[in-house]
Amino acid sequence: MQDLQKKQEKKEEIVDFFKTIIIAAAVMLFIRVFIVQPFVVKGSSMEPNFYEKDYLMVDEVSYRFHSPNRGDIIVFKYQDGNKSEYLIKRIIGLPGETVVIKDGKVYIKNSSGQLLLSEPYLPLGRETKGEITEEIKANDYFVLGDNREVSLDSRYFGQISKDKIVGKVLLRGFPFNKFGLIEMGKPELKK
Repeated sequence: MQDLQKKQEKKEEIVDFFKTIIIAAAVMLFIRVFIVQPFVVKGSSMEPNFYEKDYLMVDEVSYRFHSPNRGDIIVFKYQDGNKSEYLIKRIIGLPGETVVIKDGKVYIKNSSGQLLLSEPYLPLGRETKGEITEEIKANDYFVLGDNREVSLDSRYFGQISKDKIVGKVLLRGFPFNKFGLIEMGKPELKK
């Protein structure tokens, strides 16, 4: 009788173990599909803040509840002809604003006038090449890479629509010595 009871207990333990594994896998799958997506940086367009092979986690939920903000680092889907890829850039211009790039600096025209964009996350002396004046449409954003010398960004492909944004970069998982939430300072508009 005791042997039968021990076998029954062992069987229940095994069933409980597999239930736990299945529940954990389902929760992880839900998180991966609907909440957070991994992204590996390719290229040097976001240096010195992000490097090739940095492993990032992208928050796919927040922008369902609020609009992206200036300074947010985003991953979005970029389409060039038949080629489609995901890019990482920083939001510079918001819907309804006008982005002006001249003399190596970025300016934002909005209801307060034309203001200089101060970008504390860029190395001192980094300039933004080009002569651009672009009015941003509703639901569109103007994005730039932090490594302005080599970045393929809105200076070349124009504005991106909100529906192309996968999400906001939330966390760096690798390299381990840089593990943590992404906080790099926000840009400011100055007169």
